[in-house]
Amino acid sequence: MLVLTRKSNQSIMIGDDIEVSVLSVMGEKVRIGIQAPRDIPVFRKEVYLEIQQERAGGAREELDEALKQLGD
Repeated sequence: MLVLTRKSNQSIMIGDDIEVSVLSVMGEKVRIGIQAPRDIPVFRKEVYLEIQQERAGGAREELDEALKQLGD
């Protein structure tokens, strides 16, 4: 993991297209802004993990249905 120190109004670049900016720091909370192309999804990690679980559940249901049809 790369660890960087940034102050308010400073940024980092990820590749050529993604900019992560520190908007403000208030105590233990940091507000960040992310500029990325529209075709690159950006999620909070807890939302991303929830989406992955839903996709896995859907795939599991599809597999169960396919196996059920093979048995018929």
